[in-house]
Amino acid sequence: MKKVIFATTALVATAGVAAADVTFGGYGRFGVQYVDPENGDSSTDVTSRLRLIITATAESDAGVTFGAMVRVQSGESAERRTIVPNDPLTEDNEGTRAQFNGVRFFARTGGLEVGVGNIFGVFESMDSSYPIDLGLTGLGYDYTPYVFGRADGYTSGDLGSAGQNGIEVLYSIGDFGLHLSASESGRDNDPENLFDGSTRTAFGVDYVFNGITLEAAIQDSDRDNDTEFQVAALGSFGAFDVSLAYAELGTDGGRTVLTGSYDIGAATNIEAYIVDQEEKGTFAGGTDTGYGIDFNHDLGGGTSLRGGVAKRIAGGTVADMGVRFNF
Repeated sequence: MKKVIFATTALVATAGVAAADVTFGGYGRFGVQYVDPENGDSSTDVTSRLRLIITATAESDAGVTFGAMVRVQSGESAERRTIVPNDPLTEDNEGTRAQFNGVRFFARTGGLEVGVGNIFGVFESMDSSYPIDLGLTGLGYDYTPYVFGRADGYTSGDLGSAGQNGIEVLYSIGDFGLHLSASESGRDNDPENLFDGSTRTAFGVDYVFNGITLEAAIQDSDRDNDTEFQVAALGSFGAFDVSLAYAELGTDGGRTVLTGSYDIGAATNIEAYIVDQEEKGTFAGGTDTGYGIDFNHDLGGGTSLRGGVAKRIAGGTVADMGVRFNF
């Protein structure tokens, strides 16, 4: 990541700031994506994305860091897609134009951090929610147990939790980590609006020992199909990484996900997953079981060649291949 540091006097007009900086980073990707839906015609299209992450921080004389993080993202796709049919909360906002997302503000000192706005969210932050990064585009993210949109989470394409008055507290001490998040949409005058006056409160804990990570999170929500809880275990065994997780998705029943990653030499890695969905609910018309596999080959200098294929729970097959470069 390239870091641009400006003089304190150029960033703030008040005295008493010990240190301040602005960092720029992110990634770009481009390639092709193949989609073969359960009902409809298959297609092959160019896919691309540029994500720029801007983080600004300042440190007080007392050693407290205050900051804000925002993303600028632009991508191309044949059309706006939904990750889960009939579920607007999981709409893919990759879009076709550059846009800023909602800002996450934070203050941290030692092992304590408080965030407001477009918060990370308890479930979205769990290691078991994204144990792998399948292919070039994620290929639908069926391997995310809690299902994006079923709890508060940081989003790139719009306001995200910033539009729902999100707040969170993270604390780590030794091998333990705690995470509490809450939001209230605050708008209920329009039944078609996602900001429907609903509230969410979630709490998570994780513990690491001997290369094994144990995670658990629970949520209280006004929405019937929001995630109720998620439990998981992750471990590293030499060249192998393994994750096993279960999430209860309210009216959509439970989801069990097993993922694995294996390093083939120093530059090449393969990842795979299998997911089982207990109840159909939102996923009606698809299958009970989904699976996928990919490869990642390091080209050096933050660049990689990536590709994969997945059989979706919602039905159909998706595949992609392309190049990703981090900066």
